[in-house]
Amino acid sequence: MLPPERHRFILARLAEADSVRTIELSLALGVTDETIRRDLEVMEKRGDLVRIHGGAVKVEKVREDLTLTERQLVNRESKSAIAKLAAKRIQPGDTIFIDASSTALTLAEHLPDFHLTILTNAHNVVTALADREGFDLISTGGIYEKRSHSYIGIPAESTLRKFNINRMFFSCNGVHVGRGVSETNSRQAAFKERVIACSEEICLLADSTKIGLKSSFFFAQMSDLTTLITIPDADPQVVSAMVSLGIEVLKA
Repeated sequence: MLPPERHRFILARLAEADSVRTIELSLALGVTDETIRRDLEVMEKRGDLVRIHGGAVKVEKVREDLTLTERQLVNRESKSAIAKLAAKRIQPGDTIFIDASSTALTLAEHLPDFHLTILTNAHNVVTALADREGFDLISTGGIYEKRSHSYIGIPAESTLRKFNINRMFFSCNGVHVGRGVSETNSRQAAFKERVIACSEEICLLADSTKIGLKSSFFFAQMSDLTTLITIPDADPQVVSAMVSLGIEVLKA
């Protein structure tokens, strides 16, 4: 079976079940796991699906249905590269904000070894940094949202007003030049809008699967952004449009 035929078969399976497993596809198609992994890589680059550990899911499922733990496995290499580049933006003594997205959470693994004040609404960021020396680690508190392992709502927003945030690091579900930055969760969108109002540098961390997409709830205009950190295969037309709007675009 030729690659295009396999790709059509995989898309048909995704239409039926929302997700596919590498092992099951290799058995159904009579090819090796490595062949299926190459197929999934090609299809992901076209935007047909998003790879996860052991298989792939619909793009819509990543935006709406996956838990934080599952999202951390999606595009892991890209997120790590983006996080490493984002960490280089941080200066000694900064007050930074890290949101509860899987990409921003990866930033916690690459923070520099000097004094910082770190404000976050992400329970997993607090857990990851609890034993690190030299950080003033502050949780916003608030209403705990189990799916994202984060705190939101009026109590969390009230904490924000006490700080001047030098650099905000966050991600989203969609970045669209015409409409702005969006989320699938209305309460997360409202919270991020409040963080932007308290921050000097607004640094969006987004791989190419989010560029050009629109999700349910918009919380930022493109003019709100200072910097976009993405990966080299991000849509060049969208990147060019963002640069023309005065946004600094960095490719990890």
